[in-house]
Amino acid sequence: MDVLSDAVASIRLGRPHSAIWDKYAPWGARFEASSGAGFHVLLRGSAWLVPGREGTEPIALAPGDIVFVAHGCGHALMSEPGAPLEPFELEPDGTWPRPPERLPDVAAGEPPAAVLLCGAYRLDRARAHPLLSELPEVVHLPARVGAHSSLRAAVELLGAELDDPKPGSDTIVSALLDTLLLYILRAWWLGERHGTGHPTGWAAALADPAVAAALRAVHADPAHPWTVAELGALGGLSRAPFARRFAATVGSPPLAYLTWWRMTTAGRLLRSEDTPLRVVAERCGYASEFAFAKAFKRQFGVAPGRYRRGRAA
Repeated sequence: MDVLSDAVASIRLGRPHSAIWDKYAPWGARFEASSGAGFHVLLRGSAWLVPGREGTEPIALAPGDIVFVAHGCGHALMSEPGAPLEPFELEPDGTWPRPPERLPDVAAGEPPAAVLLCGAYRLDRARAHPLLSELPEVVHLPARVGAHSSLRAAVELLGAELDDPKPGSDTIVSALLDTLLLYILRAWWLGERHGTGHPTGWAAALADPAVAAALRAVHADPAHPWTVAELGALGGLSRAPFARRFAATVGSPPLAYLTWWRMTTAGRLLRSEDTPLRVVAERCGYASEFAFAKAFKRQFGVAPGRYRRGRAA
């Protein structure tokens, strides 16, 4: 997989969930801090998002706007600043409840003040990829004509499945939610890359042909015995200039990142598969199970078998 896909796969847990809300003014929902991440799409009407961090300005949402709460920070959605808030929590199985809300005046034909498409992802942040750690508390993607057409198409497909479920909808919705997450992240990273003439951090790393080529190679084949010179040659750079450029954008030397990614991959395999330790070691570039176990314990503080048993529990 590519770097962004790998970064998401390394921390995703379970199945995501979503729902469509019709909200009638005045309304408000308070989302407590969590270990996951969530998104809100305003389909119709108007709304305000208030980040949980003190001193952060409310964000006015217009139809088509998408907000992604990347780090599970507490926040609120409301019809207008100061509206009363109802607490919102996921059910124990991770599904979305419908919080108490004022019923519409059907006789008067009152339309909803807002229609929202919301969703949540369960994440394991123990070894979150730095590409995701760099995301701001709230990613706001305003609706603009012609912008993010693939993302808008995914939103429309997801909304249609939730609004009128048919046979196969459960699987389709889950796949669309995973797709939507990647489209949101891609839209933000492309915006960071092209928004200014001087991208920084991982936006700069993904925009740098030599660094990006090395990252793709490491993620495509973490078991390969990569050297700094070999990785630099992929982008047409000699060893020293490549090492400096890689460390400046990624935040760690090439071989340190390679080790980190091998161990992150191993953790994901141990968490999600019953693959024998010998095979996990081989897939992560270690010639022996002993060498792998020693490196794994140095990174995680526990032996691979104990880590697998603990995560399963």
